[in-house]
Amino acid sequence: MKYAIVVIDIGMTNKKVAVYDDSLRQLDAKYRNFEPNIIEGLPTHDLDGMEAWFIKEIKTFAAEYPVRGIAVSTHGATFVCLGKDGRAALPCVYYTYEPGDDFYDRFYRRFGPPLELQEQTGTPAFRALINPAKGIFFAQERFPEAFKNVGALLPFPQYWGFRFTGKLGAESTYMGCHTYLWNPVAGAPSSVARDLGVAELLPPNLNNSWDVLGTLTEDFAEKTGLSPDTIVSLGIHDSNSSLLPHFAKKGETGFVLNSTGTWCVIMNPVKKYGFAPEELGKVVFFNVSAFGKPIKTAIFLGGQEFESWSALIAARHGESGVPGWNEELYRTILAEKRLFLLPEITAGSGQFPGSRARIVEDGRAYFFDDMQRALAVPGESGGEAAFPPCFTDRGILFAILRISLVMQTLTALERTGISGRQIYTEGGFRRDQAYNRLLSSALTDNGVFLTGIAEATALGAAITAKMAIGGQSLTDMAGDFEVEYRPVEKDHIPELGTYRNAWLAEAEK
Repeated sequence: MKYAIVVIDIGMTNKKVAVYDDSLRQLDAKYRNFEPNIIEGLPTHDLDGMEAWFIKEIKTFAAEYPVRGIAVSTHGATFVCLGKDGRAALPCVYYTYEPGDDFYDRFYRRFGPPLELQEQTGTPAFRALINPAKGIFFAQERFPEAFKNVGALLPFPQYWGFRFTGKLGAESTYMGCHTYLWNPVAGAPSSVARDLGVAELLPPNLNNSWDVLGTLTEDFAEKTGLSPDTIVSLGIHDSNSSLLPHFAKKGETGFVLNSTGTWCVIMNPVKKYGFAPEELGKVVFFNVSAFGKPIKTAIFLGGQEFESWSALIAARHGESGVPGWNEELYRTILAEKRLFLLPEITAGSGQFPGSRARIVEDGRAYFFDDMQRALAVPGESGGEAAFPPCFTDRGILFAILRISLVMQTLTALERTGISGRQIYTEGGFRRDQAYNRLLSSALTDNGVFLTGIAEATALGAAITAKMAIGGQSLTDMAGDFEVEYRPVEKDHIPELGTYRNAWLAEAEK
């Protein structure tokens, strides 16, 4: 091993510091969760606590491995308001914070109607502060005096790069990830950024994710035990990072990545930016790839749906565990078309924003919220009536849950455009046989493959650091690592099509 790479991979829940060798093999990794700091009733990121932990773990790796580079990947929707002292000028509020309808009304009255902004910036109207322009507007309203001291607005990966190097920078994947701040056609800050009065606070130029931001400051080098010559690359948005291994192996187009987890993120690298009229108002948007090109994207909270329903089922039945694939059971449910599990547990988060989470059995709806309340207050009058008759059978419940996730995935895939594309599934659902068999069988004209990448985001970030160190192109690195693409068997299940029509009709009610 000639050198090693440290990757800091910051998820909304899990934070990771990993070390890779120069052949892009993960050698070790440390994980930690951070509870939010509650400031004035707001959940905020513990930036100081995270930094102290990063330094601690990097120091451990520096003592064992010849580290020459650091790369950072982070979840989206987070900017840090940097003060002139190089620290955060005001609290960094969680993007999950819900400011309320009055706030949204003020935002869209001032900056433009949601559909117009979606068309101009590629960004849908998420709830909460998942559009970073909303987070900045919220900060201006909530912390007006502190905001006067902001000297720069830094995307989350580049904030950490600044802390390590003292250098300011930005790259395309984060500026273009549903921020409302970037106009992807003009390749410049959007009208929202200008009207917020923050265009001049954003880094003036976008570079590549694999460009060198700088080398370590003397202080950071001393704290970590790394050489001051250690390079730090620009950083990258996590969803876009997971695309890089496939770009290296398969080229920039011809596949759709079905990245599954708490958020299921479906990404199709396309040649042209633009929405069909019926897509406006849906959770369909454009990311910007590491090559500055459009990535048509659709998302839904698939992992959250699975975990929330699983917890409800476990609480009701007093047992955990997930039943396996039972072809006869699934075929019966699909053929009968009398049981449906519908989204969305988090309203407005996915492809069916008007749908309320529920089970429909024989035409009657039983709502998730009512079932939760019935469990929370045992013996409450009418509690039993909150549950559908099928709730006595765990096998049936998990079957209709998986079918629902496949239905949502199909809609998201179709909205990104899948004609002539191979589908690559990675993440948590990669291990769910029933989900994958059903999805592959429904996609009769597309090859569906499970990837062998366990942690694609961290690998993508490590790739950017290796490119920065060696000056290689992404295609030059295709032979430096392996990716397994395992085809998913297709079953002939004609009942899927008719069931889906019925499921969609129920979801629209």
